[in-house]
Amino acid sequence: MGPGVSALSDEEKRAENLRLEGNICFSKDRFQAAIDAYTAAITLCPKVPVYWTNRALCHRKRNDWTRVEEDSRKAIQLDHCSVKAHYMLGLALLQKQEYSEGVKELEKALDLGRGANPNGYMVEEIWEELAKAKYLEWEEESTQRSWELQSLKEACERALKEKHFIDDSETEGFLDDPIVSIVSHLQQLELLGQVFQKAAEDDTPSEVPDYLCCKITLDILRDPVITPSGVSYERAVLLDHLEKVGNFDPVTREPLEPSQLVPNLAIKEAVHAYLDKHGWAYKTESN
Repeated sequence: MGPGVSALSDEEKRAENLRLEGNICFSKDRFQAAIDAYTAAITLCPKVPVYWTNRALCHRKRNDWTRVEEDSRKAIQLDHCSVKAHYMLGLALLQKQEYSEGVKELEKALDLGRGANPNGYMVEEIWEELAKAKYLEWEEESTQRSWELQSLKEACERALKEKHFIDDSETEGFLDDPIVSIVSHLQQLELLGQVFQKAAEDDTPSEVPDYLCCKITLDILRDPVITPSGVSYERAVLLDHLEKVGNFDPVTREPLEPSQLVPNLAIKEAVHAYLDKHGWAYKTESN
């Protein structure tokens, strides 16, 4: 929404009309015409952040990520709580492969979005993009770690074989049963394999612990809330249940109102810690 229509100056009214004109052009996929309208509005009223975010969205549709970044940064200067500005800046930075900074902006957008409208469509959209970015970041790092571990494992195996060969040369003719040396060598190789298998566990997908998952969707929790019955759910999912199904706890069937939901900060921290260690858990159907 733009500024209120009442008590606006002539320039502000003209700028608002241009914004509305831009919105119509955008809805018809006439992105250049929309850009022109928003640009004219910005010229008249450069301190209205929504004009900048609207234009940034047009640039996003045209894959002009440099201009998306420029307009998003300007919008954030004017309104540091703009969900759309932080979201689009995050996307622009990811396009530049600045993953760390891009993820930070998406996380900021997600926090702001949850505060403004936890059940809104943008929260889900931002989460999907954040999860995708986090998964790609993990995938890249995991590939590098896997290569490094494999190289180290092969070097250790070569060192053990060389040691076994040297030991056999030095003890030749002195051992009653050379089989003992071979068994010892195989045991050392097996132990070495177990060590490296253990080192790779964090990068190996497995089942996410139940206590970190929503009891309705069974997906890993993002914004967990806890009910008076002590059951944790994904906030947006539970709010949707209360609105469409009924005011009761889905598991315990106890009466439940939205006002009774409390953020489960302990589980939220546990989820963050788990995801930091197991980046594969960011994998979603859209990744």
